Amino acid sequence: MSVAKVVVDVPSSQINHTFDYKIPEKYEALLKVGMRVTIPFGPRKIMGFVIEIVPTSDVKRLKEIEAIMDITPVLTKELLQLGKWMADQTVSLYIQAYQAMLPRVLKAKYKKEIEKLTDIELTASLKQMFAGRDFITFEEFEENKGNYAELLHALKEGYIQINYIVESKETSKKALFIDMAKEQHLLEEAFIDLPKNAKKQQEVLQYFISNPTEIEQKKLIEKCKTTPHTIQLLIEKGLLKKTLKKVYRDPFANTNFQSTTALQLSEQQRKAIEPIWKSIDNNYNETFLLHGVTGSGKTEVYLQSIEKVIKLGKEAIVLVPEIALTPQMVKRFKGRFGDDVAVLHSGLSPGERFDEWTKIQKKEVKVVVGARSAIFAPFEKLGIIIIDEEHETSYKQEEQPRYHAREIAKYRGEYHQCPVVLGSATPLLESFARAKKGVYTLLEMTSRMNEQQMPPVKIIDMREELHAGNRTMFSRELVQAIKNRIERNEQVVLFLNRRGHSTFVMCRECGDVVKCPSCDIALTYHKSSYQLKCHYCDYQIPMIQECKECQSKQIQYFGTGTQKVEESLLEVIPEAKIVRMDVDTTRRKGAHEKLLTIFQEKRANILLGTQMIAKGLDFEDVTLVGVLAVDSMLNLPDFRASEKTFQLLTQVSGRAGRHKLPGEVIMQTYSTEHYAVQLASQYNYEQYFLHEMQMRKSFHYPPYYYLTLINVSHQDELKVQEVTKMISRLLLKHLSGDATILGPTPSPIVRINNRYRYQCMIKYKDEPNQREIIRKILQYYHDDIQKNNLMIQVDFEPYQLM
Repeated sequence: MSVAKVVVDVPSSQINHTFDYKIPEKYEALLKVGMRVTIPFGPRKIMGFVIEIVPTSDVKRLKEIEAIMDITPVLTKELLQLGKWMADQTVSLYIQAYQAMLPRVLKAKYKKEIEKLTDIELTASLKQMFAGRDFITFEEFEENKGNYAELLHALKEGYIQINYIVESKETSKKALFIDMAKEQHLLEEAFIDLPKNAKKQQEVLQYFISNPTEIEQKKLIEKCKTTPHTIQLLIEKGLLKKTLKKVYRDPFANTNFQSTTALQLSEQQRKAIEPIWKSIDNNYNETFLLHGVTGSGKTEVYLQSIEKVIKLGKEAIVLVPEIALTPQMVKRFKGRFGDDVAVLHSGLSPGERFDEWTKIQKKEVKVVVGARSAIFAPFEKLGIIIIDEEHETSYKQEEQPRYHAREIAKYRGEYHQCPVVLGSATPLLESFARAKKGVYTLLEMTSRMNEQQMPPVKIIDMREELHAGNRTMFSRELVQAIKNRIERNEQVVLFLNRRGHSTFVMCRECGDVVKCPSCDIALTYHKSSYQLKCHYCDYQIPMIQECKECQSKQIQYFGTGTQKVEESLLEVIPEAKIVRMDVDTTRRKGAHEKLLTIFQEKRANILLGTQMIAKGLDFEDVTLVGVLAVDSMLNLPDFRASEKTFQLLTQVSGRAGRHKLPGEVIMQTYSTEHYAVQLASQYNYEQYFLHEMQMRKSFHYPPYYYLTLINVSHQDELKVQEVTKMISRLLLKHLSGDATILGPTPSPIVRINNRYRYQCMIKYKDEPNQREIIRKILQYYHDDIQKNNLMIQVDFEPYQLM
């Protein structure tokens, strides 16, 4: 008898350990660590992950595993170990950690089917089961008491494969393939015997005589400009045959990737890449911080490092922030490594994501390019992990398990003894401080490729514009500069740090601001749908005509959204052709790509957008970048506000003058003297780093101190206050005297979705028992969390303080 130790799918801290289950004899040969199983748990049947297989158990009466959900493990031994570590680090549950590693489709209900790939090598019993068919369901195999050892052998040898059929829209995709039913010389004879008027049939046969390999029917129809009827006639004559096969959904099927080869490295690129190559050659784990100005050629360093890894038969993970995962970025990797690349990001349909993940799991690709969760790619021979734009906050997951992709990368780098490369023009202060202390190895690339200068930056004081009687949102200089670019057939990028049409709607009579009834936040006006929306709980109402407090019709829009900027810009420059990119215009699948193509093909001369246009874009004719509303970010209640402003301004400035034409940047602000604005305009990261580090030291913020944020929420405000007070007391009592507890205080947005929110913060240098103490506090409130809808969220190294 063998026993499986299983982590069950019940998100409760009381059940956060393994349970023993007996492995039925029929599954003994098949069950492996890392597979998912269906098990009886109390009165229900639920899913679980097999973590370990042992010979015996201390439990007297063991229940049996009901069924296995996978034929090959979905989690490798390394990922199982990593999941455990991640759950401990983030004080979350093991089941949450393992679920976070898998594509969403694997969390849906699905069936398994067995696909026959060859007839010749199958055992007699398997042949009998297929009975001339190419597919049978797994249920059929089990009902007919199939031999699991035979199945496993056939799977290992590649005679069959297992397909997952998801019981939802994301079913696996199948396609008709056409192949020769006779040998080539017999097709040639048949070609001669065809009647003269059977022109289309002749063309199809001629295709196979020249290309004797199978082809998807759809492609054959395109190539021979023929019809399914013609192909069917040749099948009936016994000359061709058709088979139905599972195919991968290819999100890039209609994209033509131009093949590229390694470029000649510049002196600074060579200096940066050599330590990385050395680490790859010596199988040595080291974390590099590649600090290179925008346009310095960091991507080529990544590509040539990956090339080395692939030559050694290893694999690579490249993380890119979601908003920088542009078609341009994908093109660079696909162009260099072709079909060896899988791409994972939220723009793909769940089915496409699943297919890309399957390619990784089946070892059909060598490189994964993706957003945050691609860090869990189930590779087993990792040779390098690269995190581009490492300062991006989107690498931190904002719900349980609250992991940071950088920490997962460092863990995996150590496990595989391979380098981890963090790249950025504006590294996180914490990362740069680590590099300065020698914890990371610092690699510098201080100048742009082909020795181009960074575009000069002009700061416009909007207070002076106001004094001069200019009440528009564009300075006179910016308007003139845009007009000049349009005349010269050049392009402009306009960056606004907002979304929506107007930030809020207010009655001028009584001053009432229209707020969300469930959240303490003003509603945002969206002109395209004439609606007021809450960006926190998605509450929406039609635009109001009169004030509900005083019935006045004096309703005024305040603030600036991208839609409003677009309208105002067309009033000032009617000849402008604008592409607007924000959360609303890029909601639909493929919209991002479509809009960028319009701009790329110069069917528009202005690209207007929010954060998503600040990174990763490279257009030859962009010679002007305009930055509007710099101040909206500087004034957020967040100690990282100035750092985020500096990063964003530097990144967006880097979009100008990247090629032959010189660039220029115009920043509009009411805070011209702020050091983040001043130093960003000079691209002076070192000076900014020193200034900001002094501020952080004075106020006891990272990297001098660590932070832990504890958020409590409930429908009853008194209950929230009482629990947060109690948590603060317990922390004060059990943590060391060196830790500072701030709070309890109301969160910056006190109410979201009718839940009141309070928080407390721990500032500390070293608290080794902190996680254990927090676990005990969560345990203390377990019943309240389970039964009374209380929520306590713990965030180590928080990036969102709102």
